[in-house]
Amino acid sequence: MRQGWRWFGPEAPVTLDDVRQTGATNIVSSLHQVPIGRAWTEREVRERQSLIETTPADRSPLVWSVVESIPIPDAVKRRGGEAKAEIEAWIASLEAVAACGIPIVCYNFMPVVDWTRTELDFVTPTGATAMRFDHERFAAFDLFILERPDAARDYSDADRERARIVFEAMSQEEIAEITRIITSALPGSTTEPLTIPAFREKLVAYSGIDAARLRRHLIEFLEAVTPAAEARGVKLTLHPDDPPRSLFGLPRIASTADDYAALFDAVPSKANGMCYCTGSLGVRADNDLPAIARRFASRIYFAHLRATTREGDGRTFHESAHLEGDVDMVAVLRELVSEDRRRGAQDTIVFRSDHGHRMLDDLDKTVTPGYPAIGRMRGLAELRGILHALGAPPN
Repeated sequence: MRQGWRWFGPEAPVTLDDVRQTGATNIVSSLHQVPIGRAWTEREVRERQSLIETTPADRSPLVWSVVESIPIPDAVKRRGGEAKAEIEAWIASLEAVAACGIPIVCYNFMPVVDWTRTELDFVTPTGATAMRFDHERFAAFDLFILERPDAARDYSDADRERARIVFEAMSQEEIAEITRIITSALPGSTTEPLTIPAFREKLVAYSGIDAARLRRHLIEFLEAVTPAAEARGVKLTLHPDDPPRSLFGLPRIASTADDYAALFDAVPSKANGMCYCTGSLGVRADNDLPAIARRFASRIYFAHLRATTREGDGRTFHESAHLEGDVDMVAVLRELVSEDRRRGAQDTIVFRSDHGHRMLDDLDKTVTPGYPAIGRMRGLAELRGILHALGAPPN
C-alpha cells in the first residue's frame, strides 16, 4: 500500500518538504485554481506535476498518484447525460490527467453541499480540536437560519423543539459562524461559498430530484466518462457522502454498500471504482466497514482512513483520533492488505490519513480545516504501525 498525503498546492500552509518529513511518498492533489466546469489542460496538469515530482538534491522523491478531485459541475447532477458540454469538459480534464500518467481520479456526487460540519474546532478531552457535526445545531440552521421551506417535515417534534432552544441561545457571532461553515466550501468541495438566498435557490433547483433520479444521473455520467477512463488506464473512485444521509431534503446516493453495488452493477467496468472512506461510511452504525472492504475489494483503488465517534443517538458525531472512535482500523487494514497482496506491486492501493486533530504547534497556526500537518502525521504513523504489524509495511 502506498502512503499518500493530500496537498493543496504551492499556497498551502503544508509544504512538500513538510510532506517528505511525514514519510508519505504519494501526493494527492488537484488544480483547485481552475473554475469548476472548465476543462483542465495538459499543460496545467504537467506544471503541477513538475512542481511535485521535481525533486531537489538530497530530498526524497514524491509522485502525484491521485487527483482529488476533478469537480463534477452542478448541471451534471441535476441533468445527468443531458449536460453534454459539462461532461465533455470533464472528459477533457480526465484526458489531460491521463496524458501525464496519473492513474487515479477521485470525485463525489453530493448535491449543493459537499462534506458538511457544524464546528471546525471542537475541543476534545486532550485539548486538541476536531471537526464535528452537531445534529441539533444543524437542525437549528436548517429550520431557523436558512428557513428552508418544508424543513419541518424532516424533523420530529422533539427535534424541532431542541433546535429552537439551540437557535435562541445563539449569539449573532455564532449564527454568522455556523452560516459560514455550512454555506462555504470546505477543502475539496465542489461548491462555491453561498449567501443564504443563493443557497435557497440551489435547493429549489433540485426540486423533483429524488434518490432514484440522482442515481440515474450519476449512472449516465459514468456511462459517458468510464470508457474514456478505461481506454487510458485511469481508475475513477467515487467518494462516499459525508455525512452518509440526506441533508436539506436532498438525496444522497453513495452512503451504503447497496448504493455502491447499484452503481457497479449498472456500470461494470473495472475503471468504475470506489474511494473507500472509513470516516464517511463509519458515521452510519449499519455500515459494516470490514465487510464493505471485503465485498468491494477489487474496486478499491484509493482509501481515506480516519475514524469518527458517534454521539447520543448517532446523528451527532465528531472526528476522533485515527485508532479511536467507531472504526475498527485493524480489521479494515487487514482487508485492504489482503487485497493489496492479491494485486501485486503494479496496482497497489493508495491510502492517506484523512483529516486529523489540530494539535501542538498547529493550534497556533493558520491551517486548512481538517488538514493540519501534525494530526495527519500522527494518524499516518499509527496506520503505518498497523501495516507493519500485519507484515505489510507501506511503500
